[in-house]
Amino acid sequence: MKIFTDLQASPDLIGRLRDDLAPHELLLPASGASSVLADVPTDPLMREADIVLGQPRVDAVLASPNLKWLQVSSAGYTRYDTPEFRAAMKGRGIPVTNSSHVYDDPCAEHALAFMLANARQLPRGLASRCANGTPEWLGLRRDSRLLQGQSLLIVGYGAIAERLIELLGPFHMKITAMRRTPRGDEKVAIVTPDQVAGALAEADHVINILPDNAASRGWFDAARFARMKPGAVFHNIGRGTTVNQDDLAAALKSGHLAAAWLDVTDPEPLPDDHPLWTCENCHITPHTAGGQFDETRVLIGRFVDNFRRYLEGRPLVNPII
Repeated sequence: MKIFTDLQASPDLIGRLRDDLAPHELLLPASGASSVLADVPTDPLMREADIVLGQPRVDAVLASPNLKWLQVSSAGYTRYDTPEFRAAMKGRGIPVTNSSHVYDDPCAEHALAFMLANARQLPRGLASRCANGTPEWLGLRRDSRLLQGQSLLIVGYGAIAERLIELLGPFHMKITAMRRTPRGDEKVAIVTPDQVAGALAEADHVINILPDNAASRGWFDAARFARMKPGAVFHNIGRGTTVNQDDLAAALKSGHLAAAWLDVTDPEPLPDDHPLWTCENCHITPHTAGGQFDETRVLIGRFVDNFRRYLEGRPLVNPII
């Protein structure tokens, strides 16, 4: 079989990938794509491939005559999440998987770090030099919280949500998640989009892990922020496009929301004059939640594991189509 990848990786990692795939042939383009948002020309070699690992253009996938399986090298798959592409892949019997299991641990830990930093008032504490016993010191201690007993709504249930739920086990929080189509095997109580209003009103923390698609763009708007519990904290590690950021800024400035912690925005980075930068209770990291040491090695290892499952006829990990 021929496997094409546009990964940007070191020669050592490419060599390991080639060895792990042997005796099958690895095809490499002249240059790779670094992001699922990139729109680089497609190398002609891709048309020869039976399997593709990477982030190829949709038109290149549709025009690949030999394609039997596509693994997207990211957790996000916006460009492939359209009815037309899904129908084409299903019609040709081509499975499509993503790489969520590469990024679920770092994203879940990033979300937990957001929650703990907010609960323990770390931005204020790190910026302060107050002396023990002063009003500022007493205020920091008074405003520090425990996660124990608080409630959480996760909007978007998938691999990241499942890992975060596991990490939060020792904190004994009340956790609910929204999922468009419940499967019955979820680890927490599930609500559907038409049931989410009540869950928004009860949650101390709302974590957004929605992907970017036509149904999710601008999903968090003024109406949904208004439904959230006064004093709630909003976290976004999904996609910036799923949030109306002007409405979020208004909810923060009014005091209705206590804080926001964002790893994603639209665009990235936000323009210097965006109102969110003027909100002292808004904390933004530059889309680093999925990052981890030796990330590409982990990504390649996950693909090789899935490749072996493919050869053995076992179910693939992280199917999206």
